[in-house]
Amino acid sequence: MQTRPPRSVAEAEAIQDELRPLLDLTGPGPRRPALVAGVDVAYAGDRLAAAVAVLDGGTLEVVEQVAVGAPVAFDYVPGLLAFRELPALLDALGRLTVVPDLVVCDGYGLAHPRRFGLACHLGVLTGLPAIGVGKTAFVGSYAEPGPERGSASDLTLDGEVVGRVLRTRDGVKPVFVSVGHRVDLDTACHNVLALTPSYRLPETTRVADRLSRRALAGL
Repeated sequence: MQTRPPRSVAEAEAIQDELRPLLDLTGPGPRRPALVAGVDVAYAGDRLAAAVAVLDGGTLEVVEQVAVGAPVAFDYVPGLLAFRELPALLDALGRLTVVPDLVVCDGYGLAHPRRFGLACHLGVLTGLPAIGVGKTAFVGSYAEPGPERGSASDLTLDGEVVGRVLRTRDGVKPVFVSVGHRVDLDTACHNVLALTPSYRLPETTRVADRLSRRALAGL
């Protein structure tokens, strides 16, 4: 697996170009995953804490949690965020005693200027089905979905559908779902709705976010 931080933006983009053909964007992926992992990263200066929280896919109870502290691996460059976070996230995933059936990233997959966001990169490197769920639109255009939970509209970039704008709560801002690896878009949205019984964001993201913040405070 490519985990060494690239030495330049050009090298990082070359890695994305090399890995992109390995993507499986058709899936279909698990519609009833037994174990779902959420990943998130919190920052403080030149340090970060990467967290993985594995939830039971049926009950949404926490099964296992791992957090890893590390130095930031790469400068912030839009579109290359994965290179800052992947070394620590892969370390955290490698410490799990269970293997998740699906990984939910707090970010993007195909909905990315180079069509290779964190969910794509992590999915290719681990071989795990992965999706991205962003809080805001990073790229593309869309029509506002209806106000009801489950309403959705296509997120398009250069005439291509790269994700879906999905309402997870009635009258609340939508989330931006995109395929990462080994999952199709319908299955990705199905799982996001299953992971949002009470709040706008998936429970996997909420638990991983809390875990990463707690871990960061302890560094």
